[in-house]
Amino acid sequence: MYEIRTIGQPEASRAIDFIIAEANKRDKAAVIAVADAYGEIIAVMRMDRASLASIKIAQHKAFTAAREGKASKEIGNLVRSADNGFDIAYLADERFTGFGGGIPVILDGRCAGAIAISGLPEAEDIEICQMAVDEVLKHIA
Repeated sequence: MYEIRTIGQPEASRAIDFIIAEANKRDKAAVIAVADAYGEIIAVMRMDRASLASIKIAQHKAFTAAREGKASKEIGNLVRSADNGFDIAYLADERFTGFGGGIPVILDGRCAGAIAISGLPEAEDIEICQMAVDEVLKHIA
């Protein structure tokens, strides 16, 4: 038997609060999704003014990052690679996506969940999301 470490509601709340504060500083709005180690959603927050389409996209980014233990952008790059690529349909779940902005939370070399943002330019989704992951990791024992 083995133990799986997974992030939970306290980490999701910390990530959401951090991202909301950062987005507000930039006068922007986004959707934030946090998934556990299995890729299942713990929390979703749509900020006022955030795109409705970004709700599902953020959830799918979190799912992808948690299930694969890699950033959703990295999965997207593999899908789009002519030499090393693969058809994302082979991953057998329509929730997989290759849009950037989903970052795994890695604890002791294993994925404990993921945080994702959607609704900003992709580079900004990735930047703020990585900042939130770093913030959450600072507070995990």
